Amino acid sequence: MSELHVVDHPLVAHKLTQMRRVETPSERFRQLLTETSLLLTYEVTRELPLVDVRVTTPLTESDQPELLDEPVVVSILRAGNGLLDGVLRVIPSARVGHVGLYRDHETLEAVEYYCKLPPVQNRMVIVVDPMLATGNSASAALEVVKRGRPAAIRFLCLLAAPEGIAALHATHPDVAIWTASVDECLNDRGYIVPGLGDAGDRIFGTT
Repeated sequence: MSELHVVDHPLVAHKLTQMRRVETPSERFRQLLTETSLLLTYEVTRELPLVDVRVTTPLTESDQPELLDEPVVVSILRAGNGLLDGVLRVIPSARVGHVGLYRDHETLEAVEYYCKLPPVQNRMVIVVDPMLATGNSASAALEVVKRGRPAAIRFLCLLAAPEGIAALHATHPDVAIWTASVDECLNDRGYIVPGLGDAGDRIFGTT
């Protein structure tokens, strides 16, 4: 079964509470999401492999660690770009891919409309999307990424519902999940409760 990591940090909890408030405007929501994604990125990249390299400091030569290989980051459009901004501030030279999916509001199934990925074979891939609700979009995006034969995949989200976690565990047991919070449940429209509404609408000021 895949791993679940809930990032238990006071700053993450504080910023998430501010994002949940219905009166928080889009500009502030985007700022908070970027700040939170910085903190989440530190956690999801905690165990990336390192290799010692020889460097020359102002005083001497020394063997010091650096990343063996930077991960590829894949954003699930459109809301994933809200997390992507913060991730790229921590890993600015990471290659970036996009998978465009929308949720059919009748069936709640994910429908793919766009895909553009850099080479991911034998690379670590971090897939980002603020909400893990039904798990349908995440599962579909992970299927797309796996076609490129990555070495490993990690899924990073802001909020997760138990139903979405269970769905992802069932379809992709090899993918570890990182999230800021596991909320109570989904409502009959497939939205996370208590949640924060539609993340894409909150980010971009749409309805």
